[in-house]
Amino acid sequence: MLLGTWNLENLYRPGGPYGPPDEAGYEAKLAALAAVITELDPALLGVQEVGDPEALKDLAGMLDDDWHVAVSEHPDSRGIRVGFLSRTPLTVVTDTRAFPAELRPVQADDAGLTAGQAGRGVLAVETDGGDGPLRVAVCHLKSKLLSYPDGRFQPRDEGERARYGAYALYRRAAEATALRALADELLAGDGQGRDVAILGDLNDEVQAATTQILLGPPGSEIGTPGYDRPDRGDATRLWDVAPLIPPGQRWSRVNSGRRELIDHVLLSHRLVHRVTAAGTGLPGEGPPGLPSVGPDPAERRGEPGSDHAPVWVRVGG
Repeated sequence: MLLGTWNLENLYRPGGPYGPPDEAGYEAKLAALAAVITELDPALLGVQEVGDPEALKDLAGMLDDDWHVAVSEHPDSRGIRVGFLSRTPLTVVTDTRAFPAELRPVQADDAGLTAGQAGRGVLAVETDGGDGPLRVAVCHLKSKLLSYPDGRFQPRDEGERARYGAYALYRRAAEATALRALADELLAGDGQGRDVAILGDLNDEVQAATTQILLGPPGSEIGTPGYDRPDRGDATRLWDVAPLIPPGQRWSRVNSGRRELIDHVLLSHRLVHRVTAAGTGLPGEGPPGLPSVGPDPAERRGEPGSDHAPVWVRVGG
């Protein structure tokens, strides 16, 4: 069973302000995405930047066999949201953007606007994992690509850059906290007995504080002496599979020429110990070939494919 996550980059039907300008561009984008998914051959794929739910259905229609689709009902201000493509039927467990009740709203701009919920919904589903129920959540946390007042993508000065970088970090940390709370619900204190996966674009790297929030109790990380030693934390811990990805493939986006692994797969104890392989891009094809992106997401409007590589993990029985 192959599980994966992929940011599809502005999957909109043509004619709007963010998607391809015409039908030909739209068809080219769908064809490029469908070719990758067909080659990847996932049992379940969490996706981000679905700008139009009907566009995800169009993409599913270009794949072999019958695929099941689920999308969040909580898009951001651009209309993008998360979703799933699955070979097996999906039951929606939750679709939420709520912060935990104890977490107060966080500052979001210079004017004092606060964010009291996630910018995009987190969608959790249950499906048949082949060895019992599989519970999976997909997310897209606040971006590190900053936007400023009046639609600007460049700051007036370094003070403004620093402040808006902090506001984005506040929001991403709060969203990671909310995602961890959802992971607790899915695990239900039984990570040794439940197959649970968290998939998504975390918009930060493996050692980032926001990513670390999701792991739960420290200890037993992949590659440490404690990994194969049971402990009490196994019931609630999640493992990021990044260390299992070959070092020469360990990135999913290129930001201003710098390779970053910002898309992640995190697994419960029962799942992670059945992993047989992990990677980015397509299995067997080596490092992903990706364009370098800058601070303005509109620069790639209408480009086929995606500026992210899929991140995937293969799980045995």
